[in-house]
Amino acid sequence: MSDMLNDNTVIRSIYDEIVEFIKGFRDANGVYKYREQIETLKIKDSKSITVDHNDLALYNQDVITRLAEEPSAVLKEFSNAVYDVLKEVDAKYADSIKDEIIVRISNYPYQVKMRDIDADLIGRLISTAGMVVRASEVKPFISRYYYRCVNEHDGYISRIDYQRWKRKGSSGSNSNKKGEEGEDRDERRGGALTCKKCGAEISVDIEKSKFSNIQMIRLQELPEDLPPGQLPYHIDVMLIHDLVDNARPGDRIILTGIVDVEKDLESSRMDVPLFRIRIEGNNIEFLASRDGVKDASARSDGRFIISDDDEREIKRIASRPDVYDLLISSFAPHIYGHEIIKEAILLQIVGSPQRELEDATKLRGDINILLVGDPGTAKSELLKYAARIAPRGLYTSGRGSTAAGLTAAVIRDKSGMMMLEAGAVVLGDQGLVCIDELDKMRAEDRSALHEVMEQQTCSVAKGGIVATLNARTSILAAANPILGKYDPYRNITENVNLPIPLLTRFDLIFAIRDEPSKEGDANLARHILGIHRRIGYEHLPPIPIDLLRKYLAYAKRFNPLLSKEAEDRIFEYYMQMRANASPDAITITARQLEALIRLATARARLMLRNTVTVEDAERAIYIFNVMLNKVGIDVKTGKVDLGVLHGMPSSERSKMQLFLDVFNALSGKDQNPVEEQALVTELAKTGKFTEDEAREWIRKANAQGIIYEVRQGFYKRA
Repeated sequence: MSDMLNDNTVIRSIYDEIVEFIKGFRDANGVYKYREQIETLKIKDSKSITVDHNDLALYNQDVITRLAEEPSAVLKEFSNAVYDVLKEVDAKYADSIKDEIIVRISNYPYQVKMRDIDADLIGRLISTAGMVVRASEVKPFISRYYYRCVNEHDGYISRIDYQRWKRKGSSGSNSNKKGEEGEDRDERRGGALTCKKCGAEISVDIEKSKFSNIQMIRLQELPEDLPPGQLPYHIDVMLIHDLVDNARPGDRIILTGIVDVEKDLESSRMDVPLFRIRIEGNNIEFLASRDGVKDASARSDGRFIISDDDEREIKRIASRPDVYDLLISSFAPHIYGHEIIKEAILLQIVGSPQRELEDATKLRGDINILLVGDPGTAKSELLKYAARIAPRGLYTSGRGSTAAGLTAAVIRDKSGMMMLEAGAVVLGDQGLVCIDELDKMRAEDRSALHEVMEQQTCSVAKGGIVATLNARTSILAAANPILGKYDPYRNITENVNLPIPLLTRFDLIFAIRDEPSKEGDANLARHILGIHRRIGYEHLPPIPIDLLRKYLAYAKRFNPLLSKEAEDRIFEYYMQMRANASPDAITITARQLEALIRLATARARLMLRNTVTVEDAERAIYIFNVMLNKVGIDVKTGKVDLGVLHGMPSSERSKMQLFLDVFNALSGKDQNPVEEQALVTELAKTGKFTEDEAREWIRKANAQGIIYEVRQGFYKRA
C-alpha cells in the first residue's frame, strides 16, 4: 500500500512539472511554444502535439529521466496535462478528444541500432533509424469496448479500455476497470461473455465503442549500414491516430517509440512461451523529405553526419583549381583507367535537382548510365564502388532480380492484412541503384524499369491496393555483349540483348572494349601487381573515401541554375547537330538535349556552385560526344546516327524500305506468295544488296514478323 502511495505521489509530482513546462516554456523568441500548439489544436483539427526533447532537457531533468524509465506512465501524464491546459481554452473540444490526445517526442537522443533492440529494452522509449519496407492497409482498431446485455430491460453496459501494458502477473492486454455503471468486467461462461446480474450473454456495442485507425509498418536496417554478408534486421511497428499513412515504403525515418512484445503466432500453436519484439510508434522524423529538400527534423544527409570541420575541409577542397581532377582520381583508385566513365558516374551520383513546374509537371534530374563491354573490364567493380560511395546506394544483380523485387510487391501478412512491400528502386529513392547483368534479366521483369527510368514513379495495382510510389533514382546498369566480346563492326543494338525502349532511356551509354596495347597492358599489369604486392595503393587517393562520400552528399545540397552563357552554348551545339543531320539520319533529339542540361548542372553541383557556367556546358558536350563516337556511329556508313539506339540506323531503314518495295511488287495486288530465289534475284538487281545480304534480310524480316513463310521457300507479308 505504501509503495502504491509513493508511486502516486511521484506521478502527481511529474504531472505538476509537466503542466509547469507546457505553460511556462518559451523559445528563443520568447514565444510560449507549447501553449500555442495546444491553442491551435482545434483549428488544425489535430489531437497531438510534438514536444522537443531538447526543450524538455533544458527545462526539467527529472521528467526526462522518468520518461526514459517509464515512458507509458509519463506520456499518459503528458496527455492529461495537455487536456487540462486545452480545457482552459476550449472545454468542449477538450472533452471531445480527451481519450485521443497524444504527445509525441522529437529529437529523442537515446538512439539504438536495430540490431541492438532486445529484451532488455522492453518497456523503454527508444529511437532507431531505418527504412520503411512494408506498410499495411489502414484498419479500424477498437480502443474502448462497450458491452451491452442481451436483456433489454436490464440495459447493463460495461466499459473496458484497451491498455498497452499489463505488468505484474497480468496475462492479457485488456485491464479490468470499473464500468460506467460501477460494475466489474463480466466473466466468461462457456466461451461467451455473460452479465453478472442476470447471467445473460452480452455483446460489444459497436455504436458506443471507440475506434482508432491503426497501421502496421515494417522498418528495416538502412542498406548502407548493413554489415557485409549479413541479412538485414527488421522490426514491426504499430502506428495509430495521425501517424497512420504518414510513412510510405521507401521512406527513411527516425522512429521514436516504446518497445513492446507480442505473442509469436508460430510458438502459440506449439504452446511455447515465445514472443516477438514490436514497437508502438510515438513519433516519426524523416531523414530526408520526400521532395529532396532537407527536412526540419532531419538529422543528417542520408547516412552521413557532416560536421562543421568536414564542411570546412570540403570547401577547402572545392576551392582548389584542380578539384575536378582530384575527384576523378579519388573515385575507384583500384581500377586502372576508365577516367571518362568514372567522371560520368561521379556526375550521376551528384545528379541534377528535380524541377517542378507550376502545373505540377516534374522534370527528371537523375542521370541514367549503361555500361556495355568485354569481360574483365571492371564493370561490376565500378558498380559496386559507386553503390558503396553514393550517399544512398543499392547494388543488385539482374540474374537474381524480379519485377516485384525491383519495384514493389503486395503480400499478405500472417495477420491477414495486405502489405505493400517496396523493391530496390523504391528503397533507393533519391539515390543510386546499380543493376549488374541487366541483360540476364527476364524480359517481363526488365520491363518494370521503363516507368521508373522516365517517369520516376512505380505504380502498383495488386490485391486491391492501387498506389504510386516515388522512385526518383538514378540507374547505373551493366550488360555483357551477346557474342561475349563487343563487336566494333556491329551497332550497339546488335551487341547487347536489350529492348530498344529501354536503351533510349539511358542518358549515357559506354562501350568498354578490351583492346590489346603494349603500353596500356603494361601499365594495367603493373597497377594490379603493385596493389597485390603492397596490399594497398602506391599513392594514396587525393581525397580519402570517407571524405569523398561526405563531399558528394554535401554537393547534393546545391541547386544550380543555367547561366545565359551555358544556355547559349548548349543551344548552339544542339542546333549545329540538327543542321548536320540528313533527312534520314538523326544526330540528336530533345531527349539528348535534356541529358546535356542534366550533365552540365551535375558538374556545377560537383564543383559546389549554384550557377552552371559555360565550362560546365562544354564538359557535358565533351562527355556526350565521347559516347556518340563509341556507340552513336552507324558502322555501315561511319556517320553519327542516333537511329542505332532507336533500333535501326538510316542506312538500314532505307534498305528495309527498298526490301519491302521489291517484295510488294513481286507479291502484286493479290498478295501472292513470293518465292525466295525470285526475291533474292530482284534485290540483287537494285545494286544495294548482294545475294548473301538479300538472304540475310529475308531471315531478319521473317524473324521480326514482317513476312512469314507459308510453305518452304515462299513468303507472304504479315
